[in-house]
Amino acid sequence: TVQRGSMICAPRIWPDLGGLRVLRTMQILTLVLCSCSEKAAALPWNLAANSSPEYQADLVFIHTESSQYSLPCSPIDMKVTDATYHWVQDRPDPKLLSVTKEGHLLFQHFQVGDSGKYSCTISYKKRGVPLSQTFHYNIFGYHVPGGLDTVLLFHSTLCEDKWTKKFLWDLQDKLRQLENKQHCKVHVTATFCFPSLNNPSDEFIIQVQLEVSLFGPQWDEPCNSQNVEEVIDCYRKTVQHNLRQVQLALTRFFKEHKSFHIIGTDTSSINFTNEFVGFLKTKQCSEGYGQTRELHRCLDCCIACPPGTFSPLRASQCSPCPAGTYSLIYGVALCTPCKDGMITRVPGASSVMDCVKKERTQQVDSIVHRIPVLILIILPAILALNFLFIPSSCYWFCQEYWVLSRDPAPSPGASKRTRSTTRLEKVISFFRIFRQHLWASPAAGPASDISGHNTTASQWGNEEPTDGAPSPAVTSNLATVTNETTPVLTHEDRKDIF
Repeated sequence: TVQRGSMICAPRIWPDLGGLRVLRTMQILTLVLCSCSEKAAALPWNLAANSSPEYQADLVFIHTESSQYSLPCSPIDMKVTDATYHWVQDRPDPKLLSVTKEGHLLFQHFQVGDSGKYSCTISYKKRGVPLSQTFHYNIFGYHVPGGLDTVLLFHSTLCEDKWTKKFLWDLQDKLRQLENKQHCKVHVTATFCFPSLNNPSDEFIIQVQLEVSLFGPQWDEPCNSQNVEEVIDCYRKTVQHNLRQVQLALTRFFKEHKSFHIIGTDTSSINFTNEFVGFLKTKQCSEGYGQTRELHRCLDCCIACPPGTFSPLRASQCSPCPAGTYSLIYGVALCTPCKDGMITRVPGASSVMDCVKKERTQQVDSIVHRIPVLILIILPAILALNFLFIPSSCYWFCQEYWVLSRDPAPSPGASKRTRSTTRLEKVISFFRIFRQHLWASPAAGPASDISGHNTTASQWGNEEPTDGAPSPAVTSNLATVTNETTPVLTHEDRKDIF
């Protein structure tokens, strides 16, 4: 693979030297020489000339229901001739993609489901050498915040589901004309039926909640700029303008459609009379969207939740799918539960393959549950060792202190020499015992025992010096210091101490 921008040259015609091995050797030498001279030429005809560098993914944000969005294959202007473009989408069920002659990927009325990972490979020839480059993109749908919630109250003599469904179907059918004219979308989010306070036995109130999305067909006609900041600015102004127009249009609509006459299959009929219309302007994200800081030019914009996350209605953030669920696509309001007897090990699963049998998770859970038990078993042993170490250290310190305090005439220099000599004797005794065990011959038998433990340091100093052992002069001096500075305790003194 040739790095982008490097120049490699080689002659077009190669002489026949009668051997493939010689030919390959000359090819390699020629490539080295030409690359050092930085001369541009074509690669040899029998060398692998395909260069296919891949570039990291770029984040691309496309507004929901954009009338048309054109994404070029290359983020830079590549002046190539006779190029071919190949777009692919990284998803299990890729959709049919629309590509222009210039290699641009076209989106018309962009939907949240169009979000995902895309790759484009551009193939062309340069000086007769076939080349290709691949560019990756992460495309996210987004929308600027802004919407309208509407609450309607209708009076009716019946409170049955079959009549309510027919009424809602007729209401939405009449609202379609308003949607096309105002470039918006109206969705029924909830309905409730409860008795009226004035006449509870014969009159009911049907409450209908509508969610108005301002991103209907051709909603972005005024925004044609290619500059991202200008486009987002235009989107905000368009949303605010459409919001006022939709509210006025709905007010006029329900004044004109005061009553809805519904006829049943048995020629019976019922009226739904409107008594109240309320509006609430919102700046919340639509379901399947959440506010993040990925889009730096629009920090309060709502971006489609990626696979493994979800965002229900009225939520402002994308949350990981709970354990036992997963999400495969962008912009879901609820995650898909795993099949019976299966569960995900961790939250945020983005594939059905993340669902495993519960037996495996139970084994992991059993190990996790055993960890506190092991800690409870080991912790008392560690505490017991600490309690044993502390009294023994105190006893050793007190014993040394009592020995020093019984000295009849302790001078400062003598006390320091006594403590240092005592420690030195212990160290010398330890290394003497270790040396006897290390160098004792098998035939020595009991002679290699630690019976010499009571031998003084001066006796050990008489041994022949070895590598790393103190010389006789040093050991004799140490023995002399020891005899002079170590206090000798009488039998009565020891009795008083203990």
